[in-house]
Amino acid sequence: MTTQNTPTSPRLAGHALVEALIAQGVDTVFGVPGESYLAVLDGFHEHAASIRFIACRQEGGAAFMAEAQGKLTGKPGICFVTRGPGATNASIGLHTAFQDSTPMILFIGQVASDQRDREAFQEVDYRQMFGPGTLGMAKWVGECHDPERLPEYVARAFHTAMQGRPGPVVIVLPEDMLTKPITAPVVAPARPAEAAPTPAALAELRERLAAAKRPLVIAGGGGWTAEATEALQHFAERWQLPVGCAFRFQDLFDNAHPNYAGDVGIGINPKLAARVKDADLILAIGPRLGEMTTGGYTLLQAPRPAQALIHIHAGAE
Repeated sequence: MTTQNTPTSPRLAGHALVEALIAQGVDTVFGVPGESYLAVLDGFHEHAASIRFIACRQEGGAAFMAEAQGKLTGKPGICFVTRGPGATNASIGLHTAFQDSTPMILFIGQVASDQRDREAFQEVDYRQMFGPGTLGMAKWVGECHDPERLPEYVARAFHTAMQGRPGPVVIVLPEDMLTKPITAPVVAPARPAEAAPTPAALAELRERLAAAKRPLVIAGGGGWTAEATEALQHFAERWQLPVGCAFRFQDLFDNAHPNYAGDVGIGINPKLAARVKDADLILAIGPRLGEMTTGGYTLLQAPRPAQALIHIHAGAE
């Protein structure tokens, strides 16, 4: 990531945050206005020609709108909420983004710095609440106290949300920090690293597919583009592979296509469940093999599935 060479003219940190979002290519954000980030709302008003703030009636709806935008575009959906109940209402959309590998950034207004750790009105420790990790709700939770570093935090949030397995990030914004003037420049748009299998791995895949008698593809996860779904369809046709769609990705593969096998999720067709269990090769392209997609970890047993399994997934975990 690179920044502009020289600092910009002083402006409020809340306004700089909006400029940082615009620099990342964001033109629409969702949220419920709150007193803890008024400086940011003022920034949205100042830059209304470049970015729009869609005011929602409840933070849960705003979070789901941002999650849906992230899922549809492959770029982080943006949500702004105020502290306490605003954050807890938004947590359901955040958790959905985490489990569905959807890039999303939730900005939360926080109590002023001089009130922290005093149980101020609606004060919550969001690093504890949303604690990152395999069983958390976010890939990273950052709280910015130095206004000059705010563009850095925004850039890191975008990078983290899109890098590897996509997912949500939380940025906490102390109220007093947003009202301080800063000269820090915005940071260039984040670009996630792209990975590809080695030629040897592709050769092994071809050998395994050619030898398999009962192969099955399970497709899902985040990051799919129109070109990728089209390529998946051509791949399935070329190898005559049945394709099942993972939990909450039922429309990833054309349900009217002759190679469509069904929904590998809640209430799975018993015949499809038997097909998964009887497969001699499972090619899981993108999905997280969680409880719903594996029928409570019975269709694909952990840690050693009965079937040969090739799992293509962006997360190192």
